[in-house]
Amino acid sequence: MSGDWWMRNIVEPGKLPLLLALVTFVLTFAITRLVTRMIRAGRGPFRNVTPGGMHIHHVVPGILLMTVGGFTAFAGGRHGWGAGVAAVLFGMGAGLVLDEFALVLHLNDVYWSKAGTQSVEVVLVTFALTLLLLSGFSPLGVDSLGDDEEQSRLGAALTALANFAIVLIALVKGKTWMALVGVLIPPVALFGAVRLAKPASPWAKRLYTRRPRAQHRAAERADAHMRRWGPLRRRVDYLVGGAPSA
Repeated sequence: MSGDWWMRNIVEPGKLPLLLALVTFVLTFAITRLVTRMIRAGRGPFRNVTPGGMHIHHVVPGILLMTVGGFTAFAGGRHGWGAGVAAVLFGMGAGLVLDEFALVLHLNDVYWSKAGTQSVEVVLVTFALTLLLLSGFSPLGVDSLGDDEEQSRLGAALTALANFAIVLIALVKGKTWMALVGVLIPPVALFGAVRLAKPASPWAKRLYTRRPRAQHRAAERADAHMRRWGPLRRRVDYLVGGAPSA
C-alpha cells in the first residue's frame, strides 16, 4: 500500500527530484550553520577559506552548484538518475546561497549581525513553500486516473494556487511568519492578508502614502507586536542561526 502511494504520488508525477532537492537543501543549510558556528567558536578542524587573503564566502560555490544543477535539470527530464543528480546539486547550492541571503541582500558581510537573521527567515520560508509543492497533488502527469480522482486532484491544485496567492499578499504586507505558517495552515495566511500591512512593507509604501490614518494604525500595531513577540522571534532565529556578535 505504501509502495503504491510512493509510486503514484512521488515517482510517477516526477516529484522525486523535488524531494531530493528539499532534503539536500535542509541538510546543507544545517551542516553549513554547524560548521560556521564551530569556526566562529574556534572548535574543530574547520577554517575560513582565504586564498591570497581574500575570504571566499560559501555563497560562491553555492551559485556554481545551483548553476550546474539547474542547467543539468533543464537538459534532462524529471525522471532518471540524471534528474536526481541535478536535484542534489541544486539543493546543495540553494542551501549555501540562502544561508548567506542577508549578505547578498545587503552587499556586506552581515552573517553574524542582527541583519544576518534574515537568512534564517528566508530558509524557513523556502522550506515551507517547497514542502507545499511536494505535499500537493499533481493533476497532470499521473497515469491511469479515473475521472473522479482527476477532478479531485485538479481541485486540490486550484486550492493550492489560491492559497499561494493569499500567502504572497501576506508576504507583501510584511507578515513573513503568518505567510510561513499559512503555507501549511491557510487561515493564518488569510488573517495576515486582510490585516493592515507593516509600515515598512512594500504594500504600505505603495498604498498607504495617501492614507495617514492607516499609516498611524499600522505603526501602532507594529510597535505592539514587536513588544509582545519580538523577544521570542529573536530567540528562535538565534537558536537556528546562532546569536549575532555584540
